[in-house]
Order: sequence, then C-alpha cells, then structure tokens
Amino acid sequence: MASPKISLRGVTKAFGPKKVLQGIELDVAPGESMVVIGGSGTGKSVLLKCILGLLKPDQGSIKVDGEETRGLSDRDRARIMRKFGMLFQGGALFDSLRVWENVAFGPIQSDGMPADQAREVAVAKLGAVGLGPEISDLFPSELSGGMQKRVALARAIAREPEIIFFDEPTTGLDPIMADVINDLIVKSVSSLGATAISITHDMASARKIGHRIGMLHEGKLIWQGPVADIDHSGNAYVDQFIHGRAEGPIRMQVRKL
Repeated sequence: MASPKISLRGVTKAFGPKKVLQGIELDVAPGESMVVIGGSGTGKSVLLKCILGLLKPDQGSIKVDGEETRGLSDRDRARIMRKFGMLFQGGALFDSLRVWENVAFGPIQSDGMPADQAREVAVAKLGAVGLGPEISDLFPSELSGGMQKRVALARAIAREPEIIFFDEPTTGLDPIMADVINDLIVKSVSSLGATAISITHDMASARKIGHRIGMLHEGKLIWQGPVADIDHSGNAYVDQFIHGRAEGPIRMQVRKL
C-alpha cells in the first residue's frame, strides 16, 4: 500500500473542559476521497482546521506526505499549505471582488501571478465547473446560490492543489443543484488526481463523492469503511445517523417545553 497522503495519530483538541477531538486515528491514501459524517458539534470542522494548521491540536501527530506538520515554521507551513485547496461552507466568496478575481485570488496573492494571466486561469477553471466567461465580471451577489458554489469550487481548484477539503459542499442547495455540485466535485478531484476530505451531513453527497466514509461521534471516529459497507456497518450510531432516526443511541439535547 502507498504511504498515506494524510496521516493522523492520537490527535486531541479541547476548548476548556470541552473535549472536541479525542484520539483521532486516520489515514487517507493518495487520490482517495474520504468523507467524514456526523452530527452538528461533533468536531468535524475542528478536525479539518487542525489538519490545515488553523488550530493547534493538544496532542498527537498530523503528517502530510510523511512530514510532521505540528510545530512547523511559518515558511514550512506556507510550503505545506501550497498543497491544499478548500471549498468553504457557504462558498465564502469575497463580495467586493468580481467572480474572476475571487477565482484568481490564490494565484495572484500567493503565487504572484500577473493579473492578466490569472484572469485566463480563472476563466479556464470557471469553464471546468460549467460556467461561461460572461460571468467573470459579475459580483457574487449577482449569482444564484448554485452558481456561487461553483465559483467557490473553481477557486478551490485554481492552484491545482494536491489535497482538497470540502466543508459541507451541498449546504443550502436544492437536491438537483446539490447533485450537480457532487458531480463537479467528483470530476474535479479525479481530473486533478487530488486527495480529498469532505465533511457533510448529506448522505446522498457522502455516497456520491466518497470512496470511504468515517463517522465522528463525541470526538472519536467510531467507524470507518468503504462507502459500499455503510448500509451494513453493524454500528448502531452509524445506522441511526444514515437513516435520520430520532430514536437510537445518539441523543439530541432537546429542552422540554
């Protein structure tokens, strides 16, 4: 087996008395698409932020291409971050920048690419997600939610990253547009040969974009396996979550009226 692209061992993170991650063990192979599912507040976003270095884990090891990323200098952190692209929840486009400037933000700001060349890159990446050059000079507010998400995907792949993170990529989209985005994610990851980690509540999305699924519950990855195995995981927590049942071992905090 090839060495993992991303490897986590014993990763913990707490905020005061609240233990958010409790000993995460995870390997993601090169070119693999890993999807992490779980309820709100289970630590999915914290997990991504720890891998990206936006948060410092309290304990454990996080390796990218075999290199330990904890405690890196700013220069080495920047070098590692060059490998990453990210599709943020809600898109997180810059309202004051035109569409092409949003897509070209990384090439211009991080790579020092001249604006005219960066615009050509932006138009090409917009084309890759099914958007024509005529939208390049529009502002995000002039686009539908689905088009904004596609622009955000174009931005995520603009620097042709080796690793892409998808944070709730279909949130706020109708089922048809969500499926369009899922198809584009699969196509984009495949064409780049990228490694992907996605976090989502959307099981239709998880099944479509993932090779493997892991479930995070109370700060622990309680199950991992191929997408095809999730319907017969033998795990009561996984079974309750994927079928959206109120009754089961996962207890929602609901205040009695």
